[in-house]
Amino acid sequence: MTKILFISRAYPPIVGGIENQNYELHQWLAKIAEVKSIINKRGKFFLPLFIPYAIWRALFLMWKYDVVLLGDGVLAFIGWKLKFLTKKPVICVIHGLDLTYKMKIYQWFWVKCFIKKMDRLIAVGHETIKIGVKKGIPEDKFVFIPNGVDPAKCPGNYTREDLQQVLKTNLGDKKVILTSGRLVKRKGVAWFVREVLPKLPENIIYAVSGDGPDFANISRTVEEKKLSDRVEMLGYVSDKVRNILFNTCDVFVQPNIKIEGDVEGFGISVIEAASCRIPVIASNLEGLKDAIKDGENGFLVESGNSEAWTGKIKEILVDDNFRREFGIKASRYVMENYSWEKIAQRYLEEIEKVVRK
Repeated sequence: MTKILFISRAYPPIVGGIENQNYELHQWLAKIAEVKSIINKRGKFFLPLFIPYAIWRALFLMWKYDVVLLGDGVLAFIGWKLKFLTKKPVICVIHGLDLTYKMKIYQWFWVKCFIKKMDRLIAVGHETIKIGVKKGIPEDKFVFIPNGVDPAKCPGNYTREDLQQVLKTNLGDKKVILTSGRLVKRKGVAWFVREVLPKLPENIIYAVSGDGPDFANISRTVEEKKLSDRVEMLGYVSDKVRNILFNTCDVFVQPNIKIEGDVEGFGISVIEAASCRIPVIASNLEGLKDAIKDGENGFLVESGNSEAWTGKIKEILVDDNFRREFGIKASRYVMENYSWEKIAQRYLEEIEKVVRK
């Protein structure tokens, strides 16, 4: 059995996309390989202490293990150091921001030196590979493996009454569209409120679940457009509330826009939503193109095209039967292509290739 030393600097209980991805990857790999972990559960402020600790700890453990797997590119310095000292292979998961982070010292040392020295880079999106190649990393260093979903995590038996309790309103004949995730500018939520929602029928409510640096900007946009009665800013919600939203809203939207220096590595929320039989509409942009296969588990719409977004939402909301049937199809597609069981197996196959080489 392959023996993997897994190092993660981003892990629950800290909340975030990389944290969740690292957790699921660790848990599912451990079902099919021998995995020992060195994990930072205290967040980014503990990172200056975690890095030397992880190197020291790994040096004492490496003789037992075949390979090091790093949870993201920030840890490439650890990988570079361990390769030099132990001659063991190192594989690193790479997200978009791992390559686009603007700090000059990071670009000079991490991107141009440490990340490039890894034996294999597992990119969560094809856009990440394109960025890496532009920055001088050989394309054959990369392999694309998408993020996954736990089939048991999100789907559940929830009702419209549950949704009414979450939104604290009587929905009646209203339709609810949802965005969920960390609220940063590239997610396009403020743009959607400003450019799309006013063009939609007034019986449509927009629920925004999540927190992040763009929360205040989105809230200001809601006030400026006088849409407070149609937008529910829910903030950070529990897993149960998230699951109620995923299972009872009518459409999930991910209206990402292009932001220089910030890319969507994959877009885990869209496949989590699709797994719950909710039709997904996402921007035809960056990592969302890897997560959504148009017409199979969702629909891709031109980023920034408010007319296209308005038309697609109206088209899907007008037919309840189509929405239900497509939701079933989308959920089946996600389970067949993005379940963590299958994604972890793809990781293990790639890891074993590197170990054999």
